Formats: sequence, structure tokens, C-alpha cells
Amino acid sequence: MCGQVVNNTTDQSRILLIFYHSQSGNTERLAAAIQQGALRIEGTSAIRMTAQRVTAEDLRCCRALVVCSPEYFGYMAGAVKDLFDRTYEIVREQMSGKSYAVVISAGNDGRGALQSIERIITGFRMRRVQEPIIIRGEISETSLEQCRVLGQTLAAGMEIGIY
Repeated sequence: MCGQVVNNTTDQSRILLIFYHSQSGNTERLAAAIQQGALRIEGTSAIRMTAQRVTAEDLRCCRALVVCSPEYFGYMAGAVKDLFDRTYEIVREQMSGKSYAVVISAGNDGRGALQSIERIITGFRMRRVQEPIIIRGEISETSLEQCRVLGQTLAAGMEIGIY
């Protein structure tokens, strides 16, 4: 999917990939809010897709990405871990230096899920450009706006070339 957007975009450096896993719909709502925020910046391609659908090519062609995961048993979603497992050796070198952020929907404290995601991303040698967002409990309008601001900030950073 990402490759299709690249072919229809004049500026390939403005692609934000937002991937997520969601069973309850909470993490999907957060990912959608990030996308909405990113689209506030004209010229940004914000692609939102489930972790199961993301390919190595999708990871290669994005300028920045946001990992959105629920916390399951103090860990990231299995689908997010599967994405890392499927693509790590294929794209590890191309991911070096890319910008990323993390959003966690947590029933508990979210720290275990964040730690596991960041441990893997360390191997990709990507750079975290925004503080992680951990939403504990119910998703509120404030939580959604926080995600919109994240998306807008990432898109604006890509626009001026800092991300």
C-alpha cells in the first residue's frame, strides 16, 4: 500500500506510516487520531494500517512512523511483535535514522509494552523524536487530541525536514 502512495506523491519524504493492532477498537481510535492530526499539514501522506498488513516495503518507503499498540499482559500486542519479526532482517539497515514515536493503550501502566517496543527499535537504530504517549484506561477526547497533536507535529517536522 505504501508503495502505491509513493508513486502518486510528489514528495516521497512526507510519508508517515501509522501502524497498530486493536481488538477493542481503542488503539485503532488513537491511530486514526494521529492520522487526522498529520493530515492537518498539507502535502503529508499519512498511511494508517494494521500491523498484520504492513510489509517491509511499507517500512522502507516511509519517512517516519508511529507504532501504536495495546498493552497485553505487560507486553506489546503479538501482531506488532510479529511485524518486527517478519521485517527486521529485511529492512534493518534502511530503518537506521528514521524518526519514530510510540503510542500505547494501556489497561495497566503501559511501561512493559513501551519497553519491549523500544528494545526492538533500538536494533533498527531509529531515533525517537517525540515522547511516548501512554493512555491508561478509557480513551477520552483529551487522549485523542493528544494523538492528533502528535500526528500534526510529526507531519510538520517532516515538512521542514527535521524528521
